[in-house]
Amino acid sequence: MNKPYNFNAGPAGLPLEVLLQARDELLDFRGTGLSVTEISHRSKQYEEINFETQQLLQELLDVPSGYEVLFLQGGASTQFAMVPINFLTDGRVAGYIHSGTWSGKAIAEAGKVGKIVIAASSEADRYKKVPEVQGVSFRSGMAYVHLTSNETIAGIQYRDFPDTGDIPLIADMSSDILSRTFEVSNFALIYAGAQKNMGPSGVTVIIIRRDLLDGIPDNIPDILNYRIHAKNRSLFHTPPVFSVYMVNLVLKWIRNNGGVEGMERRNRLKADLVYGAIDDSGGFFGGLADRNSRSMMNVTFRVYNDEQEKLFLRQAELNGFVGLKGHRDAGHLRASLYNAVTYEQCKALADFMRHFQQSFG
Repeated sequence: MNKPYNFNAGPAGLPLEVLLQARDELLDFRGTGLSVTEISHRSKQYEEINFETQQLLQELLDVPSGYEVLFLQGGASTQFAMVPINFLTDGRVAGYIHSGTWSGKAIAEAGKVGKIVIAASSEADRYKKVPEVQGVSFRSGMAYVHLTSNETIAGIQYRDFPDTGDIPLIADMSSDILSRTFEVSNFALIYAGAQKNMGPSGVTVIIIRRDLLDGIPDNIPDILNYRIHAKNRSLFHTPPVFSVYMVNLVLKWIRNNGGVEGMERRNRLKADLVYGAIDDSGGFFGGLADRNSRSMMNVTFRVYNDEQEKLFLRQAELNGFVGLKGHRDAGHLRASLYNAVTYEQCKALADFMRHFQQSFG
């Protein structure tokens, strides 16, 4: 296959071998004579996919025994509302850490449900760095503290996470889950849309500590109630069958390629290639994020003037690179280096950047 170099921010590329396996199984899933898109979500075949995928995620992330893994629909945007609906109750206050566009969307939704406070923010730095969270004093009795681990638009990512003590820590990890190791036990709830590192769009993974389920009120709609979904093992209603199936294949690919530790090693090498081309350019290219907050997943950068930047995008497209245009809110350029992006693709991009500078600099 003569595939383009895919640096889209999401939905992102998937491993070629996963796509080939899905193609081969699309018309006849495990001898059923049916496509995986046709099997009943109540069938033994789908239940096996559902439970195996939960177990794979628990294995890869070393999820402690006191947690549930759920598969829901609606993307992270639904979770922006679902988190406060479940936990911001009885006049309580939640703390939000504001690091950019996606944390801002979560803040806006939570503010419609209950009372929130901004516990830390990097607005003064124009969200070019993650907020300083070490030593932040969180208000006793907070319902939870929420953060976004990686901001895809600004290209910034937490190196370390705050210690919130007894206050539940909740994280949107949509764009960097499974890209690096971390301790699940430090979080009370993690949510992540699949379309960056886990699979196609259509399913959102939830990892939730069981003790949180007991405090969820009964007067919220069942479809928005984590306890109902946990009780039904993510089978409360028709799940996104094909998306969960694809996540299953991607998780097996991660397991077979060194697990999360293997992904992290490769992701660091990949990011070093692209950031190296920026830093070694003598100002021809410039990074948009603070060096100490740079994301391994989303490299944001610019060319030294607008006309050259437009030319860069045209030349990149002619050479088979797609997805390099920055988000409309940030402009400039962005290369997303999710798990399925290969080292060879990143080297090709870095080589192209150097060649472009030599030709047009």
